Order: sequence, then C-alpha cells, then structure tokens
Amino acid sequence: MDTWSRSGREPAPALYGRLRVVREDLGPARWLTERRPGHGDFATVAGVAAPGFPAYARLLHPAALDERPVRWDTVATAYGRRVEALTGWHEVIGVERFYQNREDYGLPGVWDEHPAEGPPPGGVARALIPVLARHTPTAERCLFGLWEGYGRWEWEGVPTFPTPGRDEILLSGPLADAVSPELLDEFAELPDLWWPQDRAWCVGGDVDLVSTYVGGSEELITGLLAAPGLEAHRVAATDGVC
Repeated sequence: MDTWSRSGREPAPALYGRLRVVREDLGPARWLTERRPGHGDFATVAGVAAPGFPAYARLLHPAALDERPVRWDTVATAYGRRVEALTGWHEVIGVERFYQNREDYGLPGVWDEHPAEGPPPGGVARALIPVLARHTPTAERCLFGLWEGYGRWEWEGVPTFPTPGRDEILLSGPLADAVSPELLDEFAELPDLWWPQDRAWCVGGDVDLVSTYVGGSEELITGLLAAPGLEAHRVAATDGVC
C-alpha cells in the first residue's frame, strides 16, 4: 500500500514525537485566536508568543563553531560590537539584513554557522524546559502549536488554529516532551508555540526568526535572564522580532 500523499510528503502522524496530534477539540488554543486591535500584532513579541503577560524575554538561538554553540555576545565582542535587546544577527556580524545568500561568512576561531531559524533549537529548548517547569503546576499538561507549513508532513485534513501570519497544528503532552520530535529525526522541527494548561506562560518561535520569545511572570523572566545555557534579553510586548 502506498503510504505517501499525492504531494510527496509523509502522511500526518498521530504522534509528533511523543506529542499527540489533536484532531478534534481545538478549544485549548482559542485564547490565542481571539485577536483584537493591539492584541498581539504580526511581527511583534506578543504576536509571536502571546499577549497579556506582565513581562517578556527574547532567547537568542546560538551561532556555532565546529558544531558547538557560540553565544551572540561572544561573536559581537570579536567584531567590537555589543548585543542589545533588539539587536539583529546581521548587526552583530556587520552585514545587510538579508544576508542569507552570501557565500562568505564566519570568522575563523569564532563562528562558522549562523543561528538556526525557526522554533527553539534543541539546546535552547532543553535549557528552557526546567525553568518553565518551575513556574507552572501543570507542566504535565501542556499544549503546543506547530506551523503546518513545515515541509516534511502532509497536514491536509488536520484542523488548524490561526496566529498572526501562521496556521498551527495543535499538539498536547507533557512539557518535557517538547523536544521529543527529535525522535522522528534530528531535523524534525520542535513546536513553535508552547503553553501549559494554566496559561502561566507562553513560548513562541517562527520559521523566519533566529530568536524565541517567552511571555510570563516577572519571576519567570528574571529566571530566564539568569539561566545557564540561555542567552536572554528582556523585551516588551510591542517590540519587533528578528
């Protein structure tokens, strides 16, 4: 029997890693779809994560050298620059904003791979999970959003919920399983959106971004800023994203 769809993609799985693909009630995502003026505009922090939280943080996806993570501030120092809360990667390395087609990049001994675009990379996610878990009593009952446009799976027929600029598949499972899509293969994207049942916080990423954004309590954001393994900056809900 041919298990491939007509598009050449693999059929949508019942489990995305260990996360369940929700095909019936999308009610748990409704709070993210109730968009009003100023309620999380496209290309803003609140539009990528979620509006209404007391505080927000931006988590930078690391660059790499020989496949080992490199902090942005390490790269910036090598160029005689500083990383501020809204600094773009292109500003760190001193190139035009849309640098992706450059053939020459890297700085010997400092970095040789740009930060990954998309949802939180695995290393960032693993450093993030224990901090988030300390700030919700419902870490075993979490919801996740996965952009339907990631190219490997055919999601036609699976219901989606809208966020600014994206339509998302709803997933459910424990917070610790946010990294379980890596069980499918090392290139499987992690979810773009994460939130616990009690909505104490929300994590947001996007296919075009080299940062992940988190909304939550002041205590959570303070914890993220101090967490080993994370390079984080405090941002505002209305700030632009990159």
